[in-house]
Amino acid sequence: VQLQASGGGLVQAGGSLRLSCAASGRAVRYAMGWFRQAPGKEREFVAAINWNGDITYYADSVRGRFTISRDNAKNTVYLQMNSLKPEDTAIYYCAMATTAWNMRMRSVDYWGQGTQVTVSS
Repeated sequence: VQLQASGGGLVQAGGSLRLSCAASGRAVRYAMGWFRQAPGKEREFVAAINWNGDITYYADSVRGRFTISRDNAKNTVYLQMNSLKPEDTAIYYCAMATTAWNMRMRSVDYWGQGTQVTVSS
Protein backbone atom coordinates (compact mmCIF):
# COMPACT_ATOMS: atom_id res chain seq x y z
CA VAL A 1 0.00 0.00 0.00
CA GLN A 2 1.21 3.48 -0.86
CA LEU A 3 -0.24 6.74 0.44
CA GLN A 4 0.36 9.98 -1.46
CA ALA A 5 -0.49 13.18 0.41
CA SER A 6 -0.87 16.59 -1.19
CA GLY A 7 -2.40 20.00 -0.59
CA GLY A 8 -0.07 21.54 1.95
CA GLY A 9 1.20 25.08 1.68
CA LEU A 10 1.52 28.49 3.27
CA VAL A 11 -1.60 30.26 4.52
CA GLN A 12 -2.36 33.17 6.80
CA ALA A 13 -4.01 32.64 10.17
CA GLY A 14 -7.76 32.29 9.76
CA GLY A 15 -7.38 30.79 6.31
CA SER A 16 -8.19 27.34 4.98
CA LEU A 17 -6.45 24.44 3.28
CA ARG A 18 -7.60 21.05 2.09
CA LEU A 19 -5.27 18.09 2.26
CA SER A 20 -5.74 15.00 0.13
CA CYS A 21 -4.29 11.53 0.43
CA ALA A 22 -4.68 8.94 -2.29
CA ALA A 23 -4.16 5.26 -1.49
CA SER A 24 -2.92 2.70 -3.98
CA GLY A 25 -2.30 -0.99 -3.69
CA ARG A 26 -4.26 -3.66 -1.87
CA ALA A 27 -6.02 -1.90 0.99
CA VAL A 28 -9.61 -2.96 1.53
CA ARG A 29 -11.91 -1.58 4.22
CA TYR A 30 -9.19 0.34 5.99
CA ALA A 31 -9.67 3.39 8.14
CA MET A 32 -7.72 6.43 7.05
CA GLY A 33 -6.58 9.53 8.85
CA TRP A 34 -4.03 12.19 9.59
CA PHE A 35 -1.26 12.88 12.07
CA ARG A 36 0.99 15.90 12.32
CA GLN A 37 4.42 16.68 13.66
CA ALA A 38 5.67 20.15 14.51
CA PRO A 39 9.38 20.91 14.88
CA GLY A 40 10.74 19.56 18.14
CA LYS A 41 7.50 17.80 19.01
CA GLU A 42 6.19 14.27 18.81
CA ARG A 43 3.88 13.16 16.04
CA GLU A 44 0.29 13.63 17.18
CA PHE A 45 -3.07 12.31 16.09
CA VAL A 46 -5.29 14.75 14.18
CA ALA A 47 -8.30 12.90 12.72
CA ALA A 48 -9.49 9.49 11.58
CA ILE A 49 -12.41 8.11 9.59
CA ASN A 50 -13.56 4.52 9.34
CA TRP A 51 -13.99 2.59 6.12
CA ASN A 52 -17.55 3.66 5.29
CA GLY A 53 -17.29 7.15 6.73
CA ASP A 54 -19.81 6.87 9.54
CA ILE A 55 -17.30 7.08 12.39
CA THR A 56 -14.85 9.92 12.83
CA TYR A 57 -12.48 10.97 15.58
CA TYR A 58 -10.74 14.29 16.08
CA ALA A 59 -8.07 15.65 18.35
CA ASP A 60 -9.47 18.21 20.78
CA SER A 61 -7.20 20.87 19.30
CA VAL A 62 -8.83 20.64 15.86
CA ARG A 63 -12.41 19.61 16.60
CA GLY A 64 -14.83 22.11 15.11
CA ARG A 65 -12.23 23.52 12.70
CA PHE A 66 -11.10 20.46 10.75
CA THR A 67 -13.30 17.97 8.88
CA ILE A 68 -12.18 14.58 7.63
CA SER A 69 -13.96 12.86 4.76
CA ARG A 70 -13.30 10.16 2.20
CA ASP A 71 -14.23 9.11 -1.31
CA ASN A 72 -13.86 5.34 -1.58
CA ALA A 73 -14.38 5.42 -5.34
CA LYS A 74 -11.15 7.41 -5.54
CA ASN A 75 -9.43 5.71 -2.56
CA THR A 76 -8.84 9.19 -1.20
CA VAL A 77 -9.19 10.81 2.20
CA TYR A 78 -9.48 14.57 2.70
CA LEU A 79 -8.80 16.93 5.57
CA GLN A 80 -10.55 20.27 5.28
CA MET A 81 -8.80 22.69 7.62
CA ASN A 82 -10.55 25.95 8.44
CA SER A 83 -9.76 28.78 10.85
CA LEU A 84 -6.12 27.79 10.78
CA LYS A 85 -3.85 28.94 13.57
CA PRO A 86 -0.06 29.32 13.70
CA GLU A 87 0.03 26.36 16.10
CA ASP A 88 -1.37 24.18 13.30
CA THR A 89 1.98 24.55 11.52
CA ALA A 90 3.44 21.07 11.07
CA ILE A 91 4.16 18.31 8.63
CA TYR A 92 0.91 16.43 8.10
CA TYR A 93 1.09 12.67 7.52
CA CYS A 94 -1.57 10.48 6.01
CA ALA A 95 -2.10 7.08 7.65
CA MET A 96 -4.07 3.88 7.29
CA ALA A 97 -5.19 1.47 10.02
CA THR A 98 -7.60 -1.43 10.42
CA THR A 99 -10.11 0.73 12.34
CA ALA A 100 -10.52 4.41 13.14
CA TRP A 101 -10.26 3.60 16.83
CA ASN A 102 -6.92 1.86 16.28
CA MET A 103 -5.69 4.95 14.50
CA ARG A 104 -6.91 7.11 17.38
CA MET A 105 -4.80 4.85 19.61
CA ARG A 106 -1.83 5.35 17.27
CA SER A 107 -1.89 1.80 15.96
CA VAL A 108 -1.11 2.54 12.32
CA ASP A 109 -0.44 -0.01 9.60
CA TYR A 110 0.73 2.29 6.81
CA TRP A 111 2.21 5.78 6.67
CA GLY A 112 2.36 8.20 3.78
CA GLN A 113 4.93 10.87 3.19
CA GLY A 114 4.30 14.21 4.82
CA THR A 115 3.03 17.47 3.40
CA GLN A 116 4.06 20.75 5.00
CA VAL A 117 1.43 23.13 6.33
CA THR A 118 2.63 26.55 7.46
CA VAL A 119 0.29 29.08 9.03
CA SER A 120 1.61 32.62 9.36
CA SER A 121 0.39 35.02 12.02
